[in-house]
Amino acid sequence: MQKITLCLSLLLIASLPAQMAGAVRSWTDDAGRTVNAEFAGMDGDSVLLRMSPEKTVPFPLARLSAVDQAFVKEAVASTGGGAAVPTAATSVSDPNRVPIAQRTWPENVTVPPRSIEITTISESVAQRKYVYQSEAFEFSSQAKLAGSVMKEVARTFEATRSLINALPWGVVCRPPEGMQRFQAALYESRQDYFEAGGPENSGGVYNTGEKIFKIPFPSLGLEKRGQTYFKNDSYSNGTLVHEITHQLMDDYLGFMPTWIIEGTAEYAEMLPYKSGTFRADAHKNAIKDDISVWEKNEGFPPSIDSLKKHMTMPREQWVAECSTPSRMSEMYHRSQLLVYYFCHLDGDGKGTRFIRFMEAVYGEVQAKRAFFADPRVKMLGGGRFSYPRSLTPPDMSENAGFKHLPILLEERSYEKIAAEIIAAYKNIGVKVQVAP
Repeated sequence: MQKITLCLSLLLIASLPAQMAGAVRSWTDDAGRTVNAEFAGMDGDSVLLRMSPEKTVPFPLARLSAVDQAFVKEAVASTGGGAAVPTAATSVSDPNRVPIAQRTWPENVTVPPRSIEITTISESVAQRKYVYQSEAFEFSSQAKLAGSVMKEVARTFEATRSLINALPWGVVCRPPEGMQRFQAALYESRQDYFEAGGPENSGGVYNTGEKIFKIPFPSLGLEKRGQTYFKNDSYSNGTLVHEITHQLMDDYLGFMPTWIIEGTAEYAEMLPYKSGTFRADAHKNAIKDDISVWEKNEGFPPSIDSLKKHMTMPREQWVAECSTPSRMSEMYHRSQLLVYYFCHLDGDGKGTRFIRFMEAVYGEVQAKRAFFADPRVKMLGGGRFSYPRSLTPPDMSENAGFKHLPILLEERSYEKIAAEIIAAYKNIGVKVQVAP
């Protein structure tokens, strides 16, 4: 029998009706995997499954079979008028995660001052290595930076973390396993950056294999005056925000189509930012401004030549499509149009389908974290691992990125969605061309 692998959490469990308490039953997820557990209540849009007296885990209700969902609805209704069974906590590993019903789109998101307090960890002139830490990031720099300068560098990183945490996507910005902080390597020159593996014609890159954000000083707005580096506050942080978003969402990337990976980063990049504050409530003007720039500077009218092709494109094909800088820009622009549509223009205008999609992705992330946290799973190096046959590993194939796409489609044809995208953008004064 296959088993659902779930993240183990410590939760305060609500009391349930006597007929539900202590009743172990078989639960089935949308992939056909099963697990035996007691129903222990609800945590937002997640069902609490009691695996043992010591272990209770959350699992997205939307990912359970229709039979199980009906069982849960009956159980919830029996607690009084269909209200959700109250629980007192979310998982220990993600203590600040807000249930779907309580999420809202933020207005201004400002980085807390404590996040950018800088600690100097080590300094080595011989090795050209100076290590600094903010609340969630560790920076390895090739040159010594004054605390005030490092604080300005950290401000953009930490502000972007605050933004991603505040958006109702439900993303939990957690450093990779084995790391206490997100890692960033700062290179004094572009040549140093290229020699360290930075791609040509790039201003910075997040390396998913090494789990390190690599960026040269010029892309951070750092200028050397005499023997001292200063931060140019007028420098645009757009590309920086884009790549930091990838870094913060690293755990999620394997479970999303490429257009959502790039579209979410473009969404974060488009929001007006200044001195540690994102104006998230200015998203409508931001998308209009970006579209105006595309048309004026690039000659690219807002359009998606094939909606189905774009939304279902494998990564290998995506790379092939991005054969030139101009083609890459077009692919990114189309992804931004789609993510913005699903976040603010689709259906009820609250991004409900997109938030539900991200909730399902979060379930995959939790399953993956739990699998690799299992002591029976052994890491062999080079991305390889071993596990006993009694364990079912999470789906980490390329198809995993499209597994939850039906949540966004919700039984609509691509023809219908294309028409809805055109109409929705027209309502905000933007002419968009979309072919199914």
